[in-house]
Amino acid sequence: MGAAGLRALLDSVRYEVLPAKSTEDKVLAHVPRDVVVTVTASPVRGLEPTLDLTGRLAGHGYRVVPHVPARLLRDDTHLKEVVDRLRAAGVDDVFVPAGDADPPAGTYAGALPVLRRLTELGRPFARVGVTGYPESHPLIHDDVTVQAMWDKREHATYIVSNLCFDPRVLGQWIVRIRRRGVSLPVHVGVAGPVQRAKLLAMATRIGVGESTRFLARHPSWFLRFAAPGGYSPERLLTPAVGELTSPAAKVAGLHLFTFNQIAETERWRRALLDRLNG
Repeated sequence: MGAAGLRALLDSVRYEVLPAKSTEDKVLAHVPRDVVVTVTASPVRGLEPTLDLTGRLAGHGYRVVPHVPARLLRDDTHLKEVVDRLRAAGVDDVFVPAGDADPPAGTYAGALPVLRRLTELGRPFARVGVTGYPESHPLIHDDVTVQAMWDKREHATYIVSNLCFDPRVLGQWIVRIRRRGVSLPVHVGVAGPVQRAKLLAMATRIGVGESTRFLARHPSWFLRFAAPGGYSPERLLTPAVGELTSPAAKVAGLHLFTFNQIAETERWRRALLDRLNG
């Protein structure tokens, strides 16, 4: 059951990438077309690199999910322009976090008003994702994050959990949100097999983005990458596979934070699938 459950999770993956110059080539070289690719956005670079890469990858036949942080949107008109551009590119799935721009670029300070506006626009996307926090958010109380998921449930279709390195905490969080009545399917956020030195170099080069920011606010997590044998995705997933594959958990698959170590992430996934299938 454990091996079968892990295989199912690995077969239902999303790869989160950052819109750097080499990202398109890396995706084309290493990511199968049946793997969903999500593209982050950061307050350092704004939305344009995200929208541009999303359009190019969609043109190559990938199912692409752009991040559209509320705090990077100027106003309702800007949101409508983004919606029209993404729909023209064939995008039917968006991820709407609050984002980190401080101050916000415009009128939206959080994700919920954007989600409500998308509903008012006739739900232009078939799928809309929102954020969940298995490990405490550095600025928001846990009860508030769970309440936020409840408030967003009418406008969203799934949750993407942020990074978690503790299988016990991850399992408890899923049980907790289900008890609170949050029934949206969850894509479990897991760091890929990234090397600490490469992660630090990338963060320095492109700025702290949507996925690197959480690590930056939890410096002790870098030690997990640095310690010999201190972290591997498999060691996180194996102890939690029972909880993650329980029907009550409603886990839709894995959301792998690649930190643009795209080849390494796909190589790890394929090697583990080969071992499980052997």
